[in-house]
Amino acid sequence: MVETVDRSRLAIGVFDSGVGGLTVLNALRQVLPQEHLVYLGDTARVPYGTKSALSVMRYAEQAVCALRSREIKAIVVACNTASAMALEHLQACYPDLPVFGVIEPGAAAACSASKQGHIGVIATESTTNNQAYQKAILRRMPEARIRAQACSLFVALAEEGWHEGELVERIVARCLEPLLGTDNQYPLDTLVLGCTHFPALGKAIASVAGGSIRLVDSAQTTAEAVRLELASRGMLNTADASGGLAFLVTDGPERFARVATNFFSERIDPASVELVDIQHYASDC
Repeated sequence: MVETVDRSRLAIGVFDSGVGGLTVLNALRQVLPQEHLVYLGDTARVPYGTKSALSVMRYAEQAVCALRSREIKAIVVACNTASAMALEHLQACYPDLPVFGVIEPGAAAACSASKQGHIGVIATESTTNNQAYQKAILRRMPEARIRAQACSLFVALAEEGWHEGELVERIVARCLEPLLGTDNQYPLDTLVLGCTHFPALGKAIASVAGGSIRLVDSAQTTAEAVRLELASRGMLNTADASGGLAFLVTDGPERFARVATNFFSERIDPASVELVDIQHYASDC
């Protein structure tokens, strides 16, 4: 007699180019505390935001293959750049595996938050140039006025723990100047943090943007989207115990654990972070 696997007990795989996706992992822990989670940070090749679309797609394929080897029931692409460039490709490759990105939930949250439809998007260079957020927002709100600005420097600030203070706010102000200038015909009422690193700078960004602009972080809405989809498929883990956590990185486990304190609410023991080589995983696509 063949035993069937209870897929609800399998883990959810989460991957990012580095540590920024831990903000999404935080939200998943809050919304789905009973789920087992496996996080993969491709720290050897971070950042993705300056890479070509072809490279990002190849990296994403390898990350998913590595996670699938761990027996997972769903994938969360906790990286805006990978969501913009590789999500549709991954969904086509794995039609039986729920694959979630962060851009569609973020766009939905921006449309809900905006009263006038004057929306700004800050992200890495690749995500900005891809216009994934702009397209996702316009599908929901065709009348929206959207301006986007690449703020790749924020990634380095976030990882180094430079989150607040006068110097950080001056850098943030300089980066946001094209979006917040007084000569703009349509003043922003909503600003999308289009990179999972950026919430770490949330206080500085909010201070510069001012109280009239709502900041949108896609992490919470992504976690809710995962919960709803898994529930509709009967794949939620209904066990009473809290779900487990596993961390995989492609370089620097000790640094990952140290920098993670800037993004994740739980302490990560460096000894528990597994170093893996994902480049040998052959794509199923």
